[in-house]
Amino acid sequence: MAFGRKNFAKISQYKTRQEMNIGILIFTLILIYLIVTIFTYATSKRISTYEVRRGSIVRDNSYNGLILRQEVTAAAESKGYISFFRNENSKVKKGSNIYAISPMRLDTEVSTETEAFTPGDEVQKKLTLKTQNFNENFSPQKFSSVYTLKKEMTEILSDASNQSKMMQLDTLIAQNGGNIHVSQSASDGILVRTIDGYENVSEGALKAEDFDRTSYSAVRLEDQAEVQAGEIVYKLVTGEEWTVYIQLDKGTAEELADTTYIKTRIDKDNETVWADFSILQIDGSYYGKLVFDNSMIRYAEDRFLNIELILEQESGLKIPKSAVIEKEFYVVPAEYLASNKSGTAQGVMIEKKNDEDGTVESVFQAADIYYMTEDGDFYLNPDDFPHHTSLLKPGSSETFLLREKKKLPGVYNVNQGYAVFRRVLILCENADYYIVEEGTSYSLSNYDHIVLDGNMVEASEVVFQ
Repeated sequence: MAFGRKNFAKISQYKTRQEMNIGILIFTLILIYLIVTIFTYATSKRISTYEVRRGSIVRDNSYNGLILRQEVTAAAESKGYISFFRNENSKVKKGSNIYAISPMRLDTEVSTETEAFTPGDEVQKKLTLKTQNFNENFSPQKFSSVYTLKKEMTEILSDASNQSKMMQLDTLIAQNGGNIHVSQSASDGILVRTIDGYENVSEGALKAEDFDRTSYSAVRLEDQAEVQAGEIVYKLVTGEEWTVYIQLDKGTAEELADTTYIKTRIDKDNETVWADFSILQIDGSYYGKLVFDNSMIRYAEDRFLNIELILEQESGLKIPKSAVIEKEFYVVPAEYLASNKSGTAQGVMIEKKNDEDGTVESVFQAADIYYMTEDGDFYLNPDDFPHHTSLLKPGSSETFLLREKKKLPGVYNVNQGYAVFRRVLILCENADYYIVEEGTSYSLSNYDHIVLDGNMVEASEVVFQ
């Protein structure tokens, strides 16, 4: 039997060519870039900058002030229930009615300042005119005018309320005949119904305990209250001049010894007032005496005020203290300043030895001037000149040896992308900032950019903002 011949196909296996995945390649490159960027950021020196702006600094000291003024107390002449003709802080004339004492409480429609009071047409007209005048002239730069308006409107309403009260009391007194005793003012003054025991304290008897607010107490006599004969019921402030005393340490007292006039700020209403000033020494303690001749009625009810002495106020360029460093410079006399032949650059003439024949020749070297005094002496960077470099005076054989150095306060300006030292003249300071002079040569200008921490860079170092 014949077998059929089978045909077998020979199959060879070939290695397939692997195609490059472009997506994986791009992802890998991006990942490497991010890792390098993060590492560079984490390990590199990060330099913050600050934009210079105009500003001001007020150096002030806050004190607890004790007020003494011309005060006269008045006692009740009989026992009974007291009714005041006038409101607190009202101006009274000598001989005008102050209070009435009756054997029983008087039923008046306007018995206290807190009850409802409806002003008449004339009063409303005055209030409207005051408000319109305020609206037409108000400026945010003069915010204190708000307090002036408040004071004027309060006075108008207080006068109207007083008139209403007096009319009510006059009617009741007429109805009750001799059962009511009326007392008049012994002098002109401001009516105050708060009694605190300081009315007779004198300047010469001041002591540290007088300034202790924690032990301070005051009593305000309310309208229609029951009083006893001889009990103090009110006081009159009889003078426009009032005095604030503050406690000082010896150092501050010595610092202010020659001060006779000082600017103050009263925290109660943020009012700025000038006062006559002097230093007192009583029993070894130092006190500041501030004498005011206006605004007394505004603080007539107060015995203590938080008051600030505005000792220094300067305006200029405001920069952070952290930006300021000190750098050493050579100081060169004015007569050694030179210019190149074209007059386009400033610098100095230096002695330089010729390497070929060994002779010494005069060579001009341009130099950056970092500061120039009023006499013309100029400051050179020691990094630009070897120590003991000999300078030649133009047109002369005189020489000057670069040897001694002086320090200048300054900051690093980075407007051009690299650190350039700029000298600053400090006018005043607080805890965080300096005010430096504006408009001087070789210094800063408004909107300049400086390094926030001056110790983090070197001169000419590139700084990315």
